[in-house]
Amino acid sequence: MTKMDRRTVLGAGAAGLALTAMPVAANAQAATFRVGALNPVTGVGSPYGSGMQKMIIAAAEEINAAGGAGGRRIEVFSEDTQTSPQAAVLAAKKLIEVNNVRAIVGTWSSGVSLAVVPLTNDAGILLLNTSGAPALSVPPANAKGLSYRFQATNDRFGRAFAEIATREGFKRAATMAFNNASGIGNTEGFKKAWEAKGNRVVAEVVYEPNQPSYRAELQRVLAARPDVIVTGSYLADTTIILREWFQTGETTRWIIPGWAANPQLIQALGAEVTEGIISVDSVSNENAASFAHYDAVHRRATNQPGLSNVYAAMTWDMMICLGLAMEAAGPNADVAAINAKMREVANPPGEEVFTFAAGKAALAAGRKINYQGASSVLDFDQHGDVTPDFGAYFIAKGQLERRYIVSI
Repeated sequence: MTKMDRRTVLGAGAAGLALTAMPVAANAQAATFRVGALNPVTGVGSPYGSGMQKMIIAAAEEINAAGGAGGRRIEVFSEDTQTSPQAAVLAAKKLIEVNNVRAIVGTWSSGVSLAVVPLTNDAGILLLNTSGAPALSVPPANAKGLSYRFQATNDRFGRAFAEIATREGFKRAATMAFNNASGIGNTEGFKKAWEAKGNRVVAEVVYEPNQPSYRAELQRVLAARPDVIVTGSYLADTTIILREWFQTGETTRWIIPGWAANPQLIQALGAEVTEGIISVDSVSNENAASFAHYDAVHRRATNQPGLSNVYAAMTWDMMICLGLAMEAAGPNADVAAINAKMREVANPPGEEVFTFAAGKAALAAGRKINYQGASSVLDFDQHGDVTPDFGAYFIAKGQLERRYIVSI
């Protein structure tokens, strides 16, 4: 059951979504649980946001088709963050104050999640995100334990960068970071892990966003003669930096997060400029039955394989975990009771389940469950964080090729 305002329907249509607002009878509202899908349909997160939103809605439909969760149907209200903290705050306020949602699902960038979490904390509702900033793990952001991260932390990304740099034989690493929590978190995580291996970072640059050129910052890094540059960056700034780097004729290698080194980067710069770049991203739980199920749903909804959008797998898991926690908490449970069940349905011990329907049946039979996610095994730590595996993707002849997986 999906309900959207006129502005959201128009925005979704512009992003290629074919969604229809559905009226809800007044006497049915008491039997619904309202969820806000707050995703980056536009802005730098737009390559992922539409798919994330579609999987939230598809998972809600699957939960409802199985009879709902905890005696209630899921009702989804969709908004676009525009990948902007300011826009996200306005959208979150609408979801909380007007739509009365009890969970906000699918905030993508760290800046957005950090801007929204004070609002969800004040409202006493859940925030399920795919952001990396370490600050989301601890107070004040997660002081109430209502925030769950379905993506790796930036610190974990940094450790993966260091493992890959070591495996590839690099010795003189430098870093370039976009000046926000995510960018700096990535490079600081790398530095910590790199130095723990007995190495040192030969140059570190933090740059401001929205510049027409990053030539000065690039020259400062190149002056240290690194053999690899590790970034905490986004698509737009990475595109400019790599174009200017290529013009210098330098042969330095690059390790870049997957949300910046993606097919859109190759399209923007071409095969010659991007040849040899190493792109690092978390990988889905590809061998699990839950992933196979998600993949089939994703293909029906988007005409693309599930592997094309790792964040869509995360938002699918958000909804399934939420639904199972609602079921475990019992009929008409409040947010506090649902929150108390999030780890219980996702972490061991328990019978491994791979779909909402299977988990609901096991709970009804009085058995403990351990949902194995499509995006990762989804074992939440004390901070509400998970640890997926990472893929090392090399750009070769204009194509991203995954050569190996790193577990940390």
